[in-house]
Amino acid sequence: MTLHFKTESFRDDFTFSNSPEAIRRFPFPFEKDEYMYSVNIEQHMPGPAKSPFEFPIDIDEHYVAEMHDRALVLEQDPGRCQSLPHMITAEWDLVELLMESMAKHYPEHFQLTRAGDAWHWVNRPLGIDQRFTFGDAATLPRPPMEYITRQCQGDFALLDQRLGNLWMDSGMITGQADWSLDFDIGMNFMEWHAPVPLAKDMGIFERALKFLLNLQQSRPVRRLNWTMTINPRLDTSPENYDKWGRDRTTVTPENVGDKVHLRVELQAMWRLPRSNAIVFSIRAYMISMNELVTVPKWARRFHRVLRDVRGELAEYKGLSRYRDTTVAWLSRYDDGAPTSPGFAPD
Repeated sequence: MTLHFKTESFRDDFTFSNSPEAIRRFPFPFEKDEYMYSVNIEQHMPGPAKSPFEFPIDIDEHYVAEMHDRALVLEQDPGRCQSLPHMITAEWDLVELLMESMAKHYPEHFQLTRAGDAWHWVNRPLGIDQRFTFGDAATLPRPPMEYITRQCQGDFALLDQRLGNLWMDSGMITGQADWSLDFDIGMNFMEWHAPVPLAKDMGIFERALKFLLNLQQSRPVRRLNWTMTINPRLDTSPENYDKWGRDRTTVTPENVGDKVHLRVELQAMWRLPRSNAIVFSIRAYMISMNELVTVPKWARRFHRVLRDVRGELAEYKGLSRYRDTTVAWLSRYDDGAPTSPGFAPD
């Protein structure tokens, strides 16, 4: 699969946009005209061709631009990548998972050659040609997790399993939706999910944790999560709230289409073979309201979801300041017609 990578930015002049093909493959997260938290975990099986689910690791037209943005974030704040010492085996597990998947499914862009522990990795879009010894961190220019996640779209957390829980002990988190690796590192599953309203009382996290503790090798799972963002900004971290928080006050009826974006996270989880840790990938996709309404079904459905979402969830997701304005703007695209079940645009 030969991809054409766009030159664009996720900050300052915000030149990010989706091609018509990227709009059609957007992982729209609502299968009906309403939304409530649920576990919504399914097997991470190969999906339809040209969809974000076709391959385990999705690479798209925004790849080079996203990797450039990650490098900028790390230059300003190296603490966005952290790993506790006992996670080094899991780091190498992640190197193997990502390199193998990228080379297998995008051979025009990535190549991996292995002769025992002697590995040769080629990343053509980023101009990288690296020979190294698998398991020997001294043979890479950066620690293993940092090295490979500087070359793969999405954020990654490595979760250690012990004491009947999962612990966030390692991560590359540069494009998060208002949470902090620096704050959460070393926390367990229930602790880092504590701020989420309603779901705790519904027992959702207890069920999710029980499921993940029994996650098997070679049987990865996935789910979709969503929020919204003003401007196509990947880095909406608490550390940089002063840069993006005020954007929520800038939405007007005239600029909703350009400024307001639906942000969807494809979250996938794999059991790693050597460390028994779990890698939790968080791949973010963004679509502006102007782009979203080019799909009539999505326009009608998202208007209804956003209009009716419970106040606690709207507050938690940071939508309250601009929700009413966005709902009013979307209403012109909702003719009241019924929508077909499922996520597909047609």
